[in-house]
Amino acid sequence: MRMGDVAKDLTAGTVGGASQLICGHPFDTIKVKLQSQPVPLPGQAPKFSGAIDAVKQTIAKEGTGGLFKGMGAPLATVAALNAILFTARGQMEALLRSEPGSPLTINQQIICGAGAGVAVAFPACPTELIKCRLQAQSAMAEVGSGVVKYSGPLDVARHVYQTAGARGLFRGLVPTMAREVPGNAAMFGVYEGLKQYLAGGLDTSKLGRGSLMLAGGLAGGSFWIFVYPTDVVKSAIQVDDFKNPKYSGSIDAFRKILAAEGVKGLYKGFTPAMARSVPANAACFLAYEMARSSLG
Repeated sequence: MRMGDVAKDLTAGTVGGASQLICGHPFDTIKVKLQSQPVPLPGQAPKFSGAIDAVKQTIAKEGTGGLFKGMGAPLATVAALNAILFTARGQMEALLRSEPGSPLTINQQIICGAGAGVAVAFPACPTELIKCRLQAQSAMAEVGSGVVKYSGPLDVARHVYQTAGARGLFRGLVPTMAREVPGNAAMFGVYEGLKQYLAGGLDTSKLGRGSLMLAGGLAGGSFWIFVYPTDVVKSAIQVDDFKNPKYSGSIDAFRKILAAEGVKGLYKGFTPAMARSVPANAACFLAYEMARSSLG
C-alpha cells in the first residue's frame, strides 16, 4: 500500500472517528449505565427502568454533562482508533486486490473488516475500560452515598495501574476482540454491500451523501446485532472490582449474567446502542468518505 493511501486513510479515519464520537457518546453513556446497573434484589425495582428513565435520572443528578461523562478518554483516542481501523482495512484491501483499484467482493470486504477488528481491539481495550468505569460509577454507587470514585480519565488509569498494574488496563481484551473482529467484519461487509446495491453495480464512486449515510447507518446497526451480548460481558468485566471481582473471566460473566437475568440480561442497553450506532456511523462513514475524497 502506498504511503499516500495510508496517509489518506489515517486522516479520513480521524475525521470520521471524531464525527462518530460527538454524535453518539450520550447514547453510549446510557448503554453502559444500563449494562452495569446492579441486579435488583427480589421485590425491588431496578435503578433504571429503561433508556428514557436512565436519561432522566442522569440529567437530574449530573446535569446534561453527565451524558458526556467519560468522553475525555475516547475523545483523546477515538480519532486514533478509527485511523487504525480504516488504515488496517485499507491495507487489507490492498493485499487482497488482484490489481490496484480493482473492486473487492463482499466476502473480501468481510475479511478486511475482520482484520481491521484485530488491529483496533488492542488499543480499544484500555480506552473502553476507562470510559466504562467513568460512565458506570454513578449507576454502581451505593444508593445515597454520593461518592464519586474517579475524577476523570487519568484518575481511572492511575487507580487501575496502582491496583492491578499495566495488565489491569487490558482487562476485557478477550471479549473486546470477540466484539471487534466479527462486528467489523459484519459492518464493513454490509457497508460495501449496501453501497453496491444503491449504486446498481461495483462502481460506488458516484453515490451521494444520503446514500453514503444510509449505508453507513445500517452498517453500524449490523455491528451491534451480531455482537451485542459480547459487549455486555465486556462492560461487566471492565467495571468489575479488581480486589474482589464478581467474575473470574468472560465465560463466568456470561454464565452469571444469564443465570441472574436470563437472555434479556445479555441485551441490557441494546436500544440506546442501536439508537447511537445508526446516526453515529452514518456521520462517521460520510465524514470518512468526504475527507478521503477531498484528499484526492
